[in-house]
Amino acid sequence: MLCPCWKDVCAAMAASFVLLGGVVCAAELATGQTTTLRDPGAAYAPQEGSALEERLKKERETHANDFVIDPHRPNYLLPLTYNWSLNREPYGADGDKFQSVEVKFQISFKAMVADDLFGKNGNLYFAYTQLSLWQAYNRNISAPFRETNYEPEAFLQFDTNAPVLGLRNRLLIFGLVHQSNGRTEPLSRSWNRVYAEFILDRGRFAMSIKPWYRFKEPSDTDDNPDIGKYLGPGEVRAFYEWKKYVLGLMLRCNFRPDDLYGAVQLEGSFPLTKKLKGYIQYFYGYGETLIDYNARTNRLGIGILLTDWL
Repeated sequence: MLCPCWKDVCAAMAASFVLLGGVVCAAELATGQTTTLRDPGAAYAPQEGSALEERLKKERETHANDFVIDPHRPNYLLPLTYNWSLNREPYGADGDKFQSVEVKFQISFKAMVADDLFGKNGNLYFAYTQLSLWQAYNRNISAPFRETNYEPEAFLQFDTNAPVLGLRNRLLIFGLVHQSNGRTEPLSRSWNRVYAEFILDRGRFAMSIKPWYRFKEPSDTDDNPDIGKYLGPGEVRAFYEWKKYVLGLMLRCNFRPDDLYGAVQLEGSFPLTKKLKGYIQYFYGYGETLIDYNARTNRLGIGILLTDWL
């Protein structure tokens, strides 16, 4: 289990922002008095030098181009990662054959399929994210993929512009997501969720607060009935961008003082060329991938980043 201090950290960040941001944004949408339109400056001056606004502007410029696919989450390749606590248990006797050195990579993109569904607001997106762990250097067992997670989702994104504790709640998102590893028993893992996401910013700083609810499944077909115990009811992400250098933090916590689990991810990117960035990622905790949802991971990786959060 993680140190009980995680309860205080997660509670202070998530509870305050989710409650205040949710109340403000829900009131805006319900009354039709949303201050942010397609151009945030139309009714409320955008914060000068907003890193989030710069990303949104670039996305708007590509929507009309049929040959461009928008990135969703970061797209990266970590050719060298080391896991100090590799989870061998699910694989039985074959688990001893796996190496702690792996390649980790993620592919993630989205497409807007409908816009302005509610007046001049509300865009519908489909997105897909794939995360893989590859035993690329393990020639003794033909370099297999140890785990791949497939995550299609659909979400409605609303422009907002509500002040929240010195930040600006810039986006409000409601989504449905399925995640699975495409395996058969006993390695099969999957779950389905509905989520809300509040994206806030201030200058070069941005934050995402994402509570979710897992749909219950029949007990005889549920591969991972206790996944909520380890991944909790949501996650908080925070980012700071400075001259193309980006620092990121992810926190998850299950808010169970007597049975506490969670995760933290630290990441940093830095420019290499006009199109590529160097990338360092550290993950500690539960749920890095579905096969490891109930096993602690302690992984450090280095590689290249194609698209960043900001």
